[in-house]
Amino acid sequence: MASWLQRFLLNRKFLAKKVFTKRALTALLITAPIWPAASALAQQDDPLEPIVGADIERRQITEDMLDTENFEIGIYGGVLGIEDFGSNSVLGLSLAYHISEDFFVEAIYGVSEAQKTSYELLSGAVELLNDAERELTYYSLAVGYKVLPGQVYVSRNMAFNTHFYITAGAGNTEFAANRYATYSLGAGYKIYLTDMFAVDIGMRDHMFSHELFGESRKTNNFAGRIGLSVFF
Repeated sequence: MASWLQRFLLNRKFLAKKVFTKRALTALLITAPIWPAASALAQQDDPLEPIVGADIERRQITEDMLDTENFEIGIYGGVLGIEDFGSNSVLGLSLAYHISEDFFVEAIYGVSEAQKTSYELLSGAVELLNDAERELTYYSLAVGYKVLPGQVYVSRNMAFNTHFYITAGAGNTEFAANRYATYSLGAGYKIYLTDMFAVDIGMRDHMFSHELFGESRKTNNFAGRIGLSVFF
């Protein structure tokens, strides 16, 4: 009796083991195709194993820094086109006070000397103005607004602060032994070389009316200029 029971139990264990082995092999065969994908996904999700390493070279750029100086004084030179009197050299001084980062007020003074008109050159003997009357001086007070601040790069490791600006003002022009009320509009580009020095490239239109040719006429007198400014 004991022998028969032992044989029965051994057969049950053998069959159970055989069935388990068969199921295990079937599961392995079914899941085998997805093993490579699962392995690759596990490698991608591992934060300690980046696929592509970052290799970024950082550049060190020396940027001009501006201090808190609010006053600016400058000297400039350029060309002044006096309507009907040709293009003439001009020299001048400027003084500005920077109210804020965006607004400033500017006073300018310039000197030029008018050439002869085409009529004087063609007639030969006629002179509308003598030498003293050909001297032109102007001064004005303007309000300016800074726009489009940026930087200019002169090398891989050096950059200067820059900005454009626009101005509008009023003043007087002394020309041909008379004084004329003058309105001015201008624009320019400023490059800050250091915290004390800046290059100023700009243009101004000085507008006034005169009666040198018998009737009143409005004139536009454009001045292109380049100058050097000092902050203090």
